[in-house]
Amino acid sequence: MHVTVVGCGYVGLELARQLDRLGHEVVGVRRSPAPVEAVGLTGLEADVTTPSSLSALPDTDAVVFAASSGGRGADAARAVFVEGLRNTIEEYGSRDSPPSRLVYTSSTGVYGDHDGDWVDESTPLSPQTEKTTVLAEAERVAVETAAEHDIDGTVARFAGLYGPDRYRLERYVEGPVTEGYLNMVHRDDAAGAVRFLLTGTSPSRGERGESDGSGDEPSDGTENPHADGETSPRPEPADIACGERVLVVDDEPVEKWTFADWLAEACGVDTPPKRTKAERLEDGDLSAAARRRIQTSKRCANDYLRELGYQFRFPTFREGYHAAVEAYRASE
Repeated sequence: MHVTVVGCGYVGLELARQLDRLGHEVVGVRRSPAPVEAVGLTGLEADVTTPSSLSALPDTDAVVFAASSGGRGADAARAVFVEGLRNTIEEYGSRDSPPSRLVYTSSTGVYGDHDGDWVDESTPLSPQTEKTTVLAEAERVAVETAAEHDIDGTVARFAGLYGPDRYRLERYVEGPVTEGYLNMVHRDDAAGAVRFLLTGTSPSRGERGESDGSGDEPSDGTENPHADGETSPRPEPADIACGERVLVVDDEPVEKWTFADWLAEACGVDTPPKRTKAERLEDGDLSAAARRRIQTSKRCANDYLRELGYQFRFPTFREGYHAAVEAYRASE
């Protein structure tokens, strides 16, 4: 299968590595393709906000749209997630052989606040910021606009990403830690879930992620099946969750205080100071966006992803933070 990853960044690059190991053809698209080429993969320069540049995109079986707006505001988000996604779909839709699949990576931020209650794919969206409103609109583009071009779109709603270079141990080990729930997914499982939606295969515990100190277990044989030079017919994308939204979150949303205490014990340090939401909101240095984040609370369920058949490499934060804890203890 040929897969084009548009926005080959933190998750996209790991997805490209996983697909490459399975023997699929992968092209990683960025405004600057050097990071893709640096890890031995095929990179391509293009900008989704510049439609004329998208003619360089290769014909492909499946497109993953994982572009980032660079943490900027709602206008930048709209330019990338809504208009850039639409530009990409229309570019491919105009071709004689458009891709059969599109996966768009969204965010659980589209749910808004649910006062700590559980949410799943059936929960109505309630975006509470301009940016999350843009993300909700982009989800409609990913499914509805794609369908107009005979492309089956799927939305993968990511919870909070963590993993290599994003463990942020000091925030929780040193504190103070404000109460609330954490909904998380390790980078390798975020990429793995998208891989699963396209191929029907999950990452194994034996697969090696980039610079996370894991992957020492022997492989289970899911690595590149063509490494010995044998070839087989090019597979088509899997028919999984077409036209649907799928929550990508691990098995255990956790209260921040509980997580911080677990992490402190695992790292062999004292538990950090804590504060309530009310205490944090009394601070005068909070931006409006920070206040909304503190006041937003929900627990995200992954039942549907599990029912589809995905098997997590890191089912909870305990497995996911193992390498980071080991590195922390070794540095002390």
